[in-house]
Parts: sequence; C-alpha cells; structure tokens
Amino acid sequence: MKAPITLPTSTVTRNAVVLIAAVAVGAALYWLRDILTPLAMAIFLLIMIDGVKRFVEKRFRLHSRAAGTVALILVILGFFASIGILVNGAAGFFTDASGVSTNLGPRLDAIIRDGAALFGMETAPTAAELIRDIDIRGYVTDLAFQMQGVASGAFFVLVYLGFLIAAQAGFRKKLVHLFPHREARGEAVEVFERVRSGVEGYLWVQTVTGVMICAAAWILMRAVGLQNAEFWTFVIFIVGFIPVLGGAVAGLAPPLFALVQFDSYWPALILLIGLQTILFLVGNLVQPRMQGDNQNIDPVVVLLSLALWGKMWGVVGMFLSTPLAVMAMAILAEFKGSRWIAVLLSGDGEPDTGHPDPHHAGRRDKPPQVDEARTPPPAS
Repeated sequence: MKAPITLPTSTVTRNAVVLIAAVAVGAALYWLRDILTPLAMAIFLLIMIDGVKRFVEKRFRLHSRAAGTVALILVILGFFASIGILVNGAAGFFTDASGVSTNLGPRLDAIIRDGAALFGMETAPTAAELIRDIDIRGYVTDLAFQMQGVASGAFFVLVYLGFLIAAQAGFRKKLVHLFPHREARGEAVEVFERVRSGVEGYLWVQTVTGVMICAAAWILMRAVGLQNAEFWTFVIFIVGFIPVLGGAVAGLAPPLFALVQFDSYWPALILLIGLQTILFLVGNLVQPRMQGDNQNIDPVVVLLSLALWGKMWGVVGMFLSTPLAVMAMAILAEFKGSRWIAVLLSGDGEPDTGHPDPHHAGRRDKPPQVDEARTPPPAS
C-alpha cells in the first residue's frame, strides 16, 4: 500500500492560517459591503482616470495637470451619463409612448397560445393567470429602492473619488517611508504597475470589443425595426463588462422584447441568431487576440469570481469581479506564502506574466519616480 503524502507541520499551519484569513476577510467584505462598494467603484474610476490621463498626455502632448483635469471631467461625465441613460431609459421604456405597456399583456397571451398549440394543448392559460400568485407590486417596490440606491451610491462614489484624488499628493511620501530600501520600493512599484496594467488591459479590451459588438448590434436592430435600439445598444455595451452574464443579457434581451413588439416571430428569431453570431465571432476571434497576456486568469476563476463578488456586492461586484481577480493574483504572487494561490488563479501557471501596457504588448512604461531625498537611512 502506498504511503500517504506527508506535509511539514509549518506548511499545514500556514495553509490553515491562510484559509481562515480568507474566510474572515470574505465575511468582513460582506458585512461592510455598504461602505466598501462605493469605495471599490471609486478606486476603479481612479484607475480609469489615470489611464485616460496618460493617454491624453501622450496623444495630445498636454501638461500633466491639464491632462489630469480633462481625464477627470471625461470619466465623471461618462459615469453619471451612464447612470442617467440607464435609469431614464428603463423608466421610459414601459411608458404608453413606447407601446410596450399596452401590447405586453395581449402579446404574451398570443405567445402562450402559440406555444400551447405547438405542444398539442387545446386550452392555454393566460399571462394574468400565470402571474396571479406573483407579487408584482413587491418587485416594483424593490426596483424603485434599487434605483434610489444607485443614485445615492453614485453620490458616495463621487465623494470617495474626491478624497482619493486629494490623497494622491502624499502617496509617494508614504511609499518612501513604507519601503525605505530602494529594492523593496522598486518591487512595490512593479506590483502596482502590474495591477494597474491588468485593470487597464481589461478595460481596454472590453471597451474596444464592446464598441464592435454595439455597432453591429445597432445596425441589426435598426434593420429589423426594433424600438429603442439606441437604449438596447447602450445596455449591451454596459453589460459587456460583466463576464458570462453580460453576453447572455446582450444576446437574449432584445429578442425577447422583439416578441412583444412584433406580431411575427421572425424579427425576434433574426435578432437572436444575429446577436449570438456577433457575440460568438467577437468573443472567440477578436477578444482572445486582443487580450494576449493582459488577463492571464483561468476561466473557472473568472466564473467563480463573478459568483463570489456578485453574492457579496451585487451588480457592482459583478462589474468589478474580473479586475478584482487580476489585482488579487498580482498581489498574491509577490509573497512566498501565497504565491501558490496566484498560480492557481492564473491561466498558464505563471502569474508574473503580462504586458504592462495594455495598448502595446511588450512595452513597459517607466515606473513613477519617487523622491528619495527624505528616504531614511537603512537600518543597521
């Protein structure tokens, strides 16, 4: 009989401590989700502002302060414009002017009758009978509270973002005192660069591929005559930042509403096949070529991260699930005791690989220069 594998006591203890710490951190993140969710979104926006700032600075050769101001205005306007378009578009979609509210009940009844006839049923229930036991008012009330929470959450995100921007001025001095030795400070800056490049790479890939998908989807929806095509185009772009679920929403929501708008099933079928084809081509041909090593994350980890952060932080956690996984892998890879976790999270077993510049593979930006004039002497 083969003898079991024995592990040193120190290894077992270390792994147990890491597991307990992970559970404790997860519980704290869930318990403090109302505070940490807007903070995480603010940090995410801060990284976006930094990326847009460097792009504007290089492309238009502006001064660093001017480029930072332009980037801040663009990101904040884009953030609030996205919330406004989604809230106003969703509120106006079911008004009488759109025709959805007046045609929804009769059209659902017709779809149910056709489905029942397809399976040989002589009598089919109506939509009102099917949803009779569902508390519609409760769902509407919950939706109203969620919309109110989005508005208040956006305000707190803006407040956190302002304080984070103000705190940037003292970051370099803190870095010098946290890492007195130049070698340790260089490693810390390299970790920051890897985290930033991973998040920016994710944003860059999702934005470019999202624009491709939205352009083709808008043309298709306008061709079949779907109402509110612009609203659905924007929804497709936004949900594209949610892995797995984003593609499902983008490919199924417009066809479902086409069933309500049109008396024929052909427009919905055309939209279903067309959108799924677009998503398949971009997701399997374009996106992998653009990603390269920027998102060296195992697909299973992406799915688990989506479920975990969605459970803890809701929709915001779903949006941030992949960037948070990239950040966790980059940080865990720097410590000997947790590097094995980073290896499991990575796609190829090498969590240190990746292109620091998401726009140009193999090109590395110089790390930020830190003022060493006030660096304390090394301890003897």
